[in-house]
Amino acid sequence: MTIRYGVIGAGMMAREHIRNILILDGAEVGAIADPVESERARAMALAGEQALDFADHESLLEGTNCDAFVIATPNDTHCRILLDLLPSCKPVLIEKPLCTTSAGCRKVIAAAAGRKAPVWVAMEYRYMPPLEHMLRKLEENAVGVPAMMSVREHRYPFLDKVGNWNRFSERTGGTLVEKCCHFWDLMRLFLKSDPVRVFASGSMAANHLDESHSGRRPDIMDNAYAIVDFANGTRGMLDLCMFGEGAYWQETVSVSGSQARIEAMVPAPARFVAGGEKRASRVELSIRSGSGPQVREFRIDDAILDAGDHHGATFYQHRRFLELVRSGKGAPEVTLGDGHWAVLVGEAAEKSAREGRAVNLSELSLPSAE
Repeated sequence: MTIRYGVIGAGMMAREHIRNILILDGAEVGAIADPVESERARAMALAGEQALDFADHESLLEGTNCDAFVIATPNDTHCRILLDLLPSCKPVLIEKPLCTTSAGCRKVIAAAAGRKAPVWVAMEYRYMPPLEHMLRKLEENAVGVPAMMSVREHRYPFLDKVGNWNRFSERTGGTLVEKCCHFWDLMRLFLKSDPVRVFASGSMAANHLDESHSGRRPDIMDNAYAIVDFANGTRGMLDLCMFGEGAYWQETVSVSGSQARIEAMVPAPARFVAGGEKRASRVELSIRSGSGPQVREFRIDDAILDAGDHHGATFYQHRRFLELVRSGKGAPEVTLGDGHWAVLVGEAAEKSAREGRAVNLSELSLPSAE
């Protein structure tokens, strides 16, 4: 049986989802909805002749019988579109962040209560092969008891989007929600604890300084440091630079424990590398008093690399989501609650950076236990 996807959104990330759906076995794009005709035409050209074309998600819902939906629209539309899709009782994969605010996340969670079909929040970084390997090693007690985690991302600036919606915090949730929800999610996943306190410092130092859109100046941070304290006594640190595209490794993620340190290094997408080099990622495990790091490299199939900018993660995530859709049972690996936590930490980090103080998450409305 072929699973037919309805893709809501036709921009850059929506097209990445389409390319990855098309290399799955037994999957096709049945419909695309987007109000911007030029973007929709680009997505339709990828999807194939079987895909139906709609100007909005309401028409798609009325005019098709898709088996599952993907939402890949601007951040500030996620809440409204997801609320419209929930009554369909069809599986949904929604791009991060779940919503731009934790209040929006809570509204979605309340509306989804009792729903049987899964809603999976697209946290692609979980599915990068080196990070999946790193998590397995942590679960095998390879570092002993984890104590510290750091994430360093030095990358290219925010890309151009339709209407430049990603230049404004009110539409994205702010950089520490929009971009960094991935990293708060990884910290919570790897350290096996919920965050309790955030201290962040950031600014707009190099990117978008001379831009004006409809008479408005962008207000998103392009660099930040943040420290997150967790309930079990561990802590995480973020080092973000969005004018660091010359770095060999785009992301470096490390966890230090009582017995060892493990570190994963992920390259930038080939299209952002001089010469288009497709680099391998790697994981190094350094045991205390050991003779040197144990190194493992990960080379991703070219067809999977060419389908997106997330080192193969979008494909691997889609493959797992498709398994869930086909089985008709089980829970999503990334829940609405996970999405809520990731937005909540980003929201607290934005507040911390603006107010120049540590923010206890108890000041905000915490997610209920799942």
